[in-house]
Amino acid sequence: MKHNAQQSRKEGIMAKNKQALEASTSRRSFLQKGVMIGGAGTIGAGLLSAGLLKTNFAHAHGATSSAITKGDVAILRFLSAAEILETDLWQQYNELGGIQDSEVPGGKGSAAYIAALQVLDGDMPQYIHDNTEDEFSHFTFINAYLTANGAAPVNLDKFRTLPSSKATGAQQIGRLTNLMQLTVDTSWWTRYRSRTKNPDFGDTFAQAIPGLSKGKFPAIPRNDGDLTPNDHIQAIANTAAFHFGFIEQGGTSLYPSLAQRVTNVEVLRILLSIGPTETAHFQTWHDKAGNAKVLTDPTNGLVFPDLNAPPFGGENFQTNLIMPEPTVFLSRTFPVVSIIRPTQTQGAAMGAVQALTADGLFIGQSPEFFAVLHDLAQQADAAQRGF
Repeated sequence: MKHNAQQSRKEGIMAKNKQALEASTSRRSFLQKGVMIGGAGTIGAGLLSAGLLKTNFAHAHGATSSAITKGDVAILRFLSAAEILETDLWQQYNELGGIQDSEVPGGKGSAAYIAALQVLDGDMPQYIHDNTEDEFSHFTFINAYLTANGAAPVNLDKFRTLPSSKATGAQQIGRLTNLMQLTVDTSWWTRYRSRTKNPDFGDTFAQAIPGLSKGKFPAIPRNDGDLTPNDHIQAIANTAAFHFGFIEQGGTSLYPSLAQRVTNVEVLRILLSIGPTETAHFQTWHDKAGNAKVLTDPTNGLVFPDLNAPPFGGENFQTNLIMPEPTVFLSRTFPVVSIIRPTQTQGAAMGAVQALTADGLFIGQSPEFFAVLHDLAQQADAAQRGF
């Protein structure tokens, strides 16, 4: 009986919040334009006029918690969008290079691409699969949490307009991200090995693979013509390996950076629980990138150098060094410490958008897509921690 009463009370609270949200948003012209995907408007201005949303989770479990603020919602919505974009790119990798099963269905795999990935590690298909499944779980959880607390979830489906790879094994569906014209920033490799620099101090870092930062290269086969010659498909797999690291180091920094702006303890718990899984992904890909085959792509001249040789190499740059080296943090007067970097909170969300855009992930997307993404980032960066 007690359980039924609690359940009824929870359902009543959620129904009232839903009614309030519908009443508020029905008055907003942006919904008449069909923009469910955008920024603050989709949260419901009337519901957030006091800047607060009560957490149904806390009520249902008899817990005491500060209210969820407008800023908390903005942070969660930006993270949901980021996870949706990650899911989209990882799904493409999994369709051609991972394991297709009931957990991550869709593609049929590309034997030549998988073989090239397995030069880096024999378990690459499993790792790609698991990373993909994790990203699906992240955005679906965050969206469900937003809905449970009377806030609008994020839906980017209207922007699934980019083409799929034509290689055998890929689904022919609309995509949010483009993996076929990447300009990959590989400075994360040198940043995590530096003992004297930190991007939070404005320091810059050399590119591990200079060529990847200067052109537009595929990280998946664009069609079956990319499956040969051997060094070409291997260069595509090498590119993917460094792109995996680039993507996941971004998430590794994003969660602690935005956590500093969260007010509600439960929302903070979400960020502190999801964020470390991004770090686990990053360390895995950091390790695999070190196994990239030394080669020159015969079709475009892209060079993957020996990272154990000058100008790198040595104790700090050996390829099996995958844990963050101690470096400066907060002040150069403190002892060095092994940390995630960067974790500066100022402009963290917009910085993530700019990095992904420079990566070439959004080549072919519409101006409306960029406007929506920028709006979500600006709101997240504007969040202020309450006390």
